[in-house]
Amino acid sequence: MISYRPFWETLHHSTESTYTLISKHHISSSTIDKLRKNKPITTTTLNDLCRILDCGVDRILEYIPSDQDQIL
Repeated sequence: MISYRPFWETLHHSTESTYTLISKHHISSSTIDKLRKNKPITTTTLNDLCRILDCGVDRILEYIPSDQDQIL
């Protein structure tokens, strides 16, 4: 499963907040909700978050093996 735990840690240590992501950077509130619930986001959004927070993707998401992953 993909976890956005690193995103929340990165955001906490940055000068940004969910408010500034929405109001200043035009990240939708539904995207913030997806991040909270570990739901899929687009690579375009991932790119935007990396640019805004000046970080690599490893500071936004991580893969955690899970029994709930779909069967391949």
